[in-house]
Parts: sequence; C-alpha cells; structure tokens
Amino acid sequence: MEFKHYSVLLGECIENLNIKPEGIYLDGTLGGAGHSFHIAERLTTGHLYGTDQDEDAIAAATKRLEPFGDKVTIIRDNYENAVTRLKALGVTGVDGILLDLGVSSFQLDNAERGFTYKEDVPLDMRMDQRQTLTARDIVNDYSETELFHIIRDFGEDKFAKNIAKHICIERAKAPIETTGQLNDIIKAAIPARMREKGGHPSKRTYQAIRIALNRELDVLQNSLEGFIDFLNPGGRICVITFHSLEDRITKSSFKTAEDPCTCPPDFPVCVCGKKSKGKVITRKPILPSDEELAENKRSQSAKLRVFEKKI
Repeated sequence: MEFKHYSVLLGECIENLNIKPEGIYLDGTLGGAGHSFHIAERLTTGHLYGTDQDEDAIAAATKRLEPFGDKVTIIRDNYENAVTRLKALGVTGVDGILLDLGVSSFQLDNAERGFTYKEDVPLDMRMDQRQTLTARDIVNDYSETELFHIIRDFGEDKFAKNIAKHICIERAKAPIETTGQLNDIIKAAIPARMREKGGHPSKRTYQAIRIALNRELDVLQNSLEGFIDFLNPGGRICVITFHSLEDRITKSSFKTAEDPCTCPPDFPVCVCGKKSKGKVITRKPILPSDEELAENKRSQSAKLRVFEKKI
C-alpha cells in the first residue's frame, strides 16, 4: 500500500518556521515527508533531520526525500530521543522543529495495522512495530480499573466505566482478538440514544487505547522543554495537535517556557531566578482554512501552536 498522508496546515507551518536556506531543521514526526519535502526544498547549505518510529514511514520518506541527497538525514526513532540522537551526530542546536502529532492517514487507512474501527482486523495499533505490546494486550490483560482510567482520561468518554466493564465481561468468555469484536462490545456499552450522535461509538475508546499503547502524551510532555532548549536563538517550534489533551500539554509547555517564574503573584520582584526562554507566537492556535477542510476532513480538529526561542 502506498504511504499517503495529507500534510495538515502545510502553508501555515512553512510560514511559521521562518526557514533560512542555511538553517538546520528537525521534523520529529516525519511520516511520508509531506512537510519535510517543503522544508528541504527551501534549503541551500542547510540540513534537515527527520525522525519517525514507523518502518513504513521511514521507507516512504526516504524515497520522497531522495532528490535532496545528503541535505537530509533520516533516523528511525521516537521523537523523544531526537535531541540525543542529533547531539550524537554533532548537532548543537536547530533553527526549527516541527511535530505533526497523532496517527497518520496511512496508519488509519492501512487496515492491517489495526488502528481503524471501520474494518474487522486484528487489534494492533503499534506505531513502532518493533514494540511487543499491542492493543490486544491492553484490551485483554489490563485490569478493569486500568481500562476505565485509560478510556476516561485519554478518550474523554463519559461511558468509560461501562465500556471497561463490558470488555472485562466479554474477555472472560473468550479473548478479544479483533476490532470487530471490540466494536460490538463498545456499542453494547453505550445507550442506543447516545450512539446516534457524536460520530462512531468506538472513536474515543480507540483513541484512548492508541494513546496509552504508544505513550503519546508522556512522549510529548517529556520532549517539549528539551526541544525548546535545543532551538538556536530565534528558532521556532511548530506543533500540530489533533485533540484537546495534546493541545493542553503544548499550550501549557509554551506558556511555562515564556513565563517560568514561580514566585507568588504578590512578590514585588522575581526571586526564583527563572528566565523566559522566548515567546509564544500563537496566542490562539492557527486552525485549518475552509479550503483545507473541504479538501481533507481529517484536518478538522487540527491546531497549530508556535513558540520562538529568545534571541
């Protein structure tokens, strides 16, 4: 299957990265290299580094970025290790970083990867197929309380308790192996009148299991401060999020980097000594245009936030 991924908020990302022809850039979520292609074509003596943990993405990106030769370095790894990997290559800082979070169109459309609730396939959802833990393991082995917390916290589903309970009842009869089985269980756990609104009943639970399995929020939370520190003066980080949990972490991290002071508000002067690392460029997130939404409905929930390192 061809690796297809629509580059969400492409023009807005390229504009906000302020690409310099001699600059050094990192695409932490390389995917099919949709964004990276447009960064690389603006470089003359500069360099682009791209990381991704998905083997299919690495293969597709390598092919797509072939025309740029040694201006591009591709690394198979989770973006949480990107700074360490770049430092090992002798890179001391970058002029721009891009993160396009969430699951790619290819991962969703390639049914056998087990991300989709639209076809009956084995439960998988691994972004890195070298990982041994799968969605099947979470569904069958995690306790009812753990499942409840995952679905409630990462899926923000008000029926989380009932869904977790139904999963445990059904798996006691036989292991839950496929997306079709899980869909039927979720459907039975949600009242009929509630299933008629809010999209597919499985959507939130699948999001929750995927986030838990791939540690998506932990990785984001653990990476943003290090990325900001790794920016060269005047460098920018652009983060595209697709749900409120990611957006909240990004907004909070950027705000703290801009104003890290922990002194009580009534203190006349700062005594904590924490200095601002730069400024938030996007007071409100940048959203997709009407034209983009008409072309790609998956970009509907996308939000772009931008932070600039102090000069």
